[in-house]
Amino acid sequence: MAALRQRTRRSNVLSHQRALLDHTHRWVTTPNNDTLYSIAWLDLSGGPLRLTIPATGDRYYSAALMDMFTNNNAVLSTRTIGNVGGTFTIVGPGQSGSGPNVVRVATPHAWLLIRTLVDGPADLDATHRVQDGFALEGVSGAALDAYADRNAAAPELFGSVRRLLASDPPPATDVALLRRIAPVLDLTEPTAAEVDAMADGLTRARSALMSAGKRRAFIDGWSYPLPCLGDFDQHYRYRAVVALWGIGALPVAEAMYMRAAGNLENGFFDGTAGYQLRLPARMPLNAFWSLTMYEIADDNQLFLAENPLRRYAIGDRTEGLRRNTDGSITLWISRADPGGDRTANWLPAPSSGPFSLIMRCYLPSNELLEGRWRLPPVEEIRN
Repeated sequence: MAALRQRTRRSNVLSHQRALLDHTHRWVTTPNNDTLYSIAWLDLSGGPLRLTIPATGDRYYSAALMDMFTNNNAVLSTRTIGNVGGTFTIVGPGQSGSGPNVVRVATPHAWLLIRTLVDGPADLDATHRVQDGFALEGVSGAALDAYADRNAAAPELFGSVRRLLASDPPPATDVALLRRIAPVLDLTEPTAAEVDAMADGLTRARSALMSAGKRRAFIDGWSYPLPCLGDFDQHYRYRAVVALWGIGALPVAEAMYMRAAGNLENGFFDGTAGYQLRLPARMPLNAFWSLTMYEIADDNQLFLAENPLRRYAIGDRTEGLRRNTDGSITLWISRADPGGDRTANWLPAPSSGPFSLIMRCYLPSNELLEGRWRLPPVEEIRN
């Protein structure tokens, strides 16, 4: 993944992740182990770009075009354009819409994030061939500017915010918010006292956002995304929470992300017990599902957990998955191997410390989207 980041230091260059992520990859919180990513930072200030999407057969994919406020301006995917491929013209604000299949982005810069389904290590070569069919053409991109990271000091962080708001202005509907925060953003040379106040405010805000799970409404032991996920409008707090917990989320029509409530106040499992999750024979979705195990790292970031099976998620495509006689599936979640037939359906937990479980359902049906079907709860195993 370090090599992927290295190749994405220039805009308008598409780079591919070639290996499935594991516990050693910690470049973004809540990664998935179902798809390979292809990534490009787009600079549309010099003119439109052309994106070619290959025919993918029956393989799921999605190409999300996000503006600099992480809104999905368009998702070109199995759901929206099918699997036959095509060529698309990506244009920025104020540019003419000439070219095939125009897709307009709301800011001069954007993030292209492509997910291509891979069915385990044996499917990597075939997945790479599909990835190689994606192409991005147009004006040469400049070197990417350096901006503050999420843990930068307050003056550096606010300096980056000023630069980004200048290069990629927000919509007019954000004017009221910008007026309220202008006194802070305008502090180009803050005093020591002002720096301390800014740092204290950032600490308080981060703490409030990272503990948002305490205030989540869990239904039968799961939290469900808001309808505005991936296209946030004026839901500023929710956008900030998603940026910290799992940036780059797809809209709910494309994928739904459900987080288990756990047995701790912050929505995590303490890891001391074993658990089971019994799923129906048919889930209400039109693509695939997976349950991913995450360990809790610094700043409550979630990363894949090291385990003896090198199994980081379990889902309907997991090799050897065993079904019950009625077609339902019982998943076993624990630190220790449950043994016997249960091992085939075992999702290993971290050897120590708390963990989090996130269920992904791709192309959810209306039954799930509208809340008429809910996941069953994760239950503690009682001997």
